[in-house]
Amino acid sequence: MIARKQVENMNENNALENRRANAVAAVFALALLALALWLGQQARPVALPDLHLDAGERLACVSYSPFHLPGQTPLNPHAFIPPAQIRADLAALAERAACVRIYSTDQGLDAVLPAARELGLKVILGAWLGVDTAANERALTRAIELANANTDVVDVLMVGNEVLLRQEQTPAQMMAWLQRAKAQSRVPVSYADVWEFWRQNRALAQWVDQVTVHILPFWEDEPVPIEYAVRHVGETFARMQREFPDKLVRIGETGWPGAGRQRRKAVPSRVNQARFVREFVAAAHANGWRYNFIEAIDQPWKRQLEGTVGGHWGVLDAHLQPKFPLTGEVSERDSLGLPALAGALMAALCLLCAGRRAGARARLAALFSGLCAGAIGVLVWEHAQQAWRDALEWTALGVVSVSALLLVPLAARLRNTPLPAFAPRHAQEDGAPSAAWLFSALRLLVLFAAAVAALLLVFDPRYRDFPIWQFAAPALLFFALRLGGERLPAAALQERTCALTLTVCAPIRWAMDPLNPEALIWLATALGMATVAVERREKKTG
Repeated sequence: MIARKQVENMNENNALENRRANAVAAVFALALLALALWLGQQARPVALPDLHLDAGERLACVSYSPFHLPGQTPLNPHAFIPPAQIRADLAALAERAACVRIYSTDQGLDAVLPAARELGLKVILGAWLGVDTAANERALTRAIELANANTDVVDVLMVGNEVLLRQEQTPAQMMAWLQRAKAQSRVPVSYADVWEFWRQNRALAQWVDQVTVHILPFWEDEPVPIEYAVRHVGETFARMQREFPDKLVRIGETGWPGAGRQRRKAVPSRVNQARFVREFVAAAHANGWRYNFIEAIDQPWKRQLEGTVGGHWGVLDAHLQPKFPLTGEVSERDSLGLPALAGALMAALCLLCAGRRAGARARLAALFSGLCAGAIGVLVWEHAQQAWRDALEWTALGVVSVSALLLVPLAARLRNTPLPAFAPRHAQEDGAPSAAWLFSALRLLVLFAAAVAALLLVFDPRYRDFPIWQFAAPALLFFALRLGGERLPAAALQERTCALTLTVCAPIRWAMDPLNPEALIWLATALGMATVAVERREKKTG
């Protein structure tokens, strides 16, 4: 009788292993194929129009902010950038640009003027205006003083930047500031804002020498795909020239981000940023446009205000290295070596966890799931370097990401074991944590983190990335387990609550931006996560 029971249990375990292995192998094999094709596309060089700048010719102007080193931010009122750093930054920029635009003169930025003179750069000098009248008074007074003392270097005095957009001054107040600057400045005066706000406040034009407009295709209310971005800038610029025929119109900000969340069909990427710069500069120089790129150097601190995308508009990276060439082909990644290596290492770990007694199907499932999860791990790491902002995020999101990836080898280890709900009383088995308990604990942690992310994407969506790569591996695994017949037992209240949150919030977030492919992929990822948290119904016996 005992032998018969043992045989029945063995057969049941083998059947469970085969069902689970078939599902995991099929799902991860398809995912691995899709990932390989996508990574291959990323590594493929893209032919772009070359930007042949003549000897001595450079980009007309670039926005310069020195706050690109770790811990530096203008949001800290006590921050001060030493003149030596500013001199080194401008020396790197002088190889590519003829002018820099600065937005204020405090926190050490007044050192830009002597360094620019030494390097042969022109400066668009900004006076930062906000809601504080006393601070505005000090900023404008200082900017006028520096402009008048450096007329050989200062090309334009820019009184305020997107103040009307931020609603920090009224048009009447801005007119008063501009009147004062116009009366006291020895260099041309301008005000910079998004082009729509200039159309809405045409009366300001009488108090400026130049109309400075910002035209950013990526940030338009209707985001413009890269294919039409330069044409959009040209058409908008021509419209502004027609609307202000008596003024010199210049483009105060234009550009394209190199990383961050997609906005509908507007995709931030290295290739797209290179394409925009090359196509725009060629058009600008051919048509004689006066322009300024945003921006010179990547600004990691801007991720606090604008999300990942805010930190990646620079022509140079935070280490002053060019992010892309101005001639020749460009690709998103230089090689596939790191994803391949990580995939091989994770596959070896999964095969080791599966053990020697694993059947051929289980070993195949371990191989495919390991290869896919390892490559995904590299993508998580790459996104972390672009997006994670401080020690708290690196700690919390790092723990979640590692936990998500560990679920894959643990599932290989538990190839023929029913996966339990999380229960602290079952934490130890023979004095050590069991693999089943560890899997259930990590599963609960990852489900909870995904539910929190889904809630944040609904209630605080504007600058938040879709955490697709972070949860891709567990989403594939949970979906595969669901196909293999795996269910959580009825006691898994926490998991089912998290799954319900994902099931409700992900479609809402997709409906907020249905034309964004990333929103659709996040919907699929979230629903994949939720599939595992389905109650297992035991068959009734007579």
